[in-house]
Amino acid sequence: MPSLNNLLFFQAVLGVLANMFLLLFYTFIILCHRPRLTDLISCQMTSIHIVLLLTGGNMWLADIFESLNIENDFKCKATFYISRVMRGLSICLTCLLSVFQAVTISPRTSFLANFKLKIKKYMIYAVFYIWSANLSFSSIVIFNVGAFTNASETSQMKVTKSCSLFPMNYTIKVLILTATTSRDVFLVGAMLTTSAYMVIILFRHQRQCQHLHSLNHLRMSPEKRATQTILMLVVVFVVMYWVDFIISSTAVLLWKYHPVILTVQKFVMNAYPTITPLVQISSDNRIINMLTKLWSKCHLVF
Repeated sequence: MPSLNNLLFFQAVLGVLANMFLLLFYTFIILCHRPRLTDLISCQMTSIHIVLLLTGGNMWLADIFESLNIENDFKCKATFYISRVMRGLSICLTCLLSVFQAVTISPRTSFLANFKLKIKKYMIYAVFYIWSANLSFSSIVIFNVGAFTNASETSQMKVTKSCSLFPMNYTIKVLILTATTSRDVFLVGAMLTTSAYMVIILFRHQRQCQHLHSLNHLRMSPEKRATQTILMLVVVFVVMYWVDFIISSTAVLLWKYHPVILTVQKFVMNAYPTITPLVQISSDNRIINMLTKLWSKCHLVF
């Protein structure tokens, strides 16, 4: 168990550091250069993933609450609410990023090409709606979680040392589960559909390049690199999401959380916000060029 906690701590530290570096980079791009629309989405995702890692591990946030002498009930409600909001924003913005990239690389003859000129306006509305919907929808968690009051109380499901889930009315539980599952299935389905569409476009483009035998066309364009990055992020997200979904559903049905299973679930939940910045850093030419120049300057100085 201590080894699992150490691994979880290392994963959270790595994810927070990578996301903070990426957040500084995107902030610099937005303030000092002409940002892409994907940069605006990625900047939000980076901020969300930092908060998700801090709340998902239940480490730093718990220490902050304890230092402020905040009671456990408020700490549990705040932690679960923030974590649920960030999780919803993560899946929504990942889906939005996938849809945006599919529209961006779509050929002129396709149906999606009609949205290229209006995509910026739609993106602003979509982001506003995503934030509003997640902030309001996740508020139900406030009434469903709180401090663990009695160890002999079997109706509570202990999740952490001081927090537990309270029993809910069966009808309300079914409605919440149905609404959450329907939202997630729709978003994951949209991600998989747009990903399959982008794979088809990339495959056709590759065939055209081979047919033309042109070295200029064989060079990877920024659009193709961005598309491959988003495809990788979608695959990682979908895999981690379903593993998390299976663990959560099993725990709710059995109404029991084993400490080891909870640690494994935290590791799975933190995997996507940890992997995402590493993939983006390694695939963004702007970051690679910036790091190369910094390394060259440091090498000359020393």
